[in-house]
Amino acid sequence: MPVLQVYYPEGTLGGERKVALARSLTDVLLTMEGGAKTPGGLAFASVLFTEVAQGDWWVGGHSDATYVAPPGKFLVRVSIPEGYMSQAHKSAVHAMVNASFIDVLGGASDPRAGASVLVILEEVIEGNWGAQGRTISLASIADSVGLSKSGERFRWVKAYFAAKARQFAAAAYPADTGGLLPEEAGTPEPAAQGISPTRTPRYPAGL
Repeated sequence: MPVLQVYYPEGTLGGERKVALARSLTDVLLTMEGGAKTPGGLAFASVLFTEVAQGDWWVGGHSDATYVAPPGKFLVRVSIPEGYMSQAHKSAVHAMVNASFIDVLGGASDPRAGASVLVILEEVIEGNWGAQGRTISLASIADSVGLSKSGERFRWVKAYFAAKARQFAAAAYPADTGGLLPEEAGTPEPAAQGISPTRTPRYPAGL
């Protein structure tokens, strides 16, 4: 259930370029979810654009392009479920987002290309995602996007939350603190509503 927010300088991203970038970044989101273009995966893949006034974005003490590398200055905030990505997956996302901007907007010939495209991954603590008036667990998100719970990707997720549960137990956190998968917290797993997985995706090799 990733959400990708793009901040860009006023007047630098419009028309066909914005459409092309939105589509490319949507493909990145779907890859992050395991590569499945299921109805659930598509419904979760949100890209938002926010235009920033030229005088409100300063780099190196300048509001112009003095210290800006091609294809321009952009801030990309990617919200992802906690425990869904190893460091290798996160680094792959940094690379894929950067490649989307360069592929769509140009500047690949410059050795500094992409240096001003800042990408920040922000993990949303388990239990803090919500939609349709209810809390959505990472376990139900996996069901919606068609991610196999017997595969390597979800085994890593379970190992992460098992370690977190041990930390909570060792520190005597209250039982209703949240932040754990339903099976770790001993609570029923909320079913994914309205969206059924259509196939088991394969995460791209090397990511």
